[in-house]
Amino acid sequence: MIRIGVDFGGTKIEAAALDADGRFVARVRGVSPRNYEAGLLAVRDLVAEAERQAGARAARIGVGGPGSVSPAGDLMRGANSTELNGRPFPTDLARVLERPVRYANDANCLALSEATDGAGADSRVVFAAILGTGCGAGTTVDRQIIEGRNAFAGEWGHMPLPWPTEAEHPGPLCWCGRRGCMELYVSGSGLARDHGQGLSAQAIVDAAEAGDAQAVAALDLYVDRLARGLAVVCDILDPDVIVLGGGMSNVGALYDRLPGAIAPHVFSDVFTTPVRPALHGDSSGVRGAAWLWPLEDGA
Repeated sequence: MIRIGVDFGGTKIEAAALDADGRFVARVRGVSPRNYEAGLLAVRDLVAEAERQAGARAARIGVGGPGSVSPAGDLMRGANSTELNGRPFPTDLARVLERPVRYANDANCLALSEATDGAGADSRVVFAAILGTGCGAGTTVDRQIIEGRNAFAGEWGHMPLPWPTEAEHPGPLCWCGRRGCMELYVSGSGLARDHGQGLSAQAIVDAAEAGDAQAVAALDLYVDRLARGLAVVCDILDPDVIVLGGGMSNVGALYDRLPGAIAPHVFSDVFTTPVRPALHGDSSGVRGAAWLWPLEDGA
């Protein structure tokens, strides 16, 4: 018995087979073609290879990726892989895979994976944020994804930066058409843009750790902005744990600094919420996609 999960990203696609206990029995990756039809075929081929390596076939497939499916129909919206928008992506995946497909936002998959058997396994309410090239978030309660009435819950990356300074207002223009979105500040690309010297986010973090004053200032501002954004989440949800994924989640200093940076902004005299890295790292997306089908539904 296996589950198959697919993580459909802007640069890579991963398919993985998990056994009933959540252990990997196969993992395969390919380049995301950024072409709609080619993307469908890439998923089909990667799933076939994962099943070949696992020596079994899954009855259903879980897929995590950008954006969400509009409840007004089966068309995608809000995906930064813009070739998906306005297309019936989950329906077309079910057609090429010849079996049922469940689709969820990749940040929701991160939250589900970490709530199931990861950094939030001991917690009832889990808020998980992806801090990568872009930024997204998801929430689970009792290991169930909260999608909301209109199926867009968790679009934290496109809320405005809270309590902006005069220099931060109105903020840069986002691809979504709005200004000052969280994604522009707390993604890895946002850190690189703020630093302004053409360095990658990782190079800036390394320079900050070495004591470079400009890099230290950029990272300090990054922590402050991330804390402001998370404080608003805490005022609304008061989650039991905040879990971070994506490339910026590998910055160890965040876990020491963020609780103290969040606390002054929350509407409470007590703030003890832990901030943790995703236990499963960059595997959480594909694991969460596989968990979209409950065990009792078969695999």
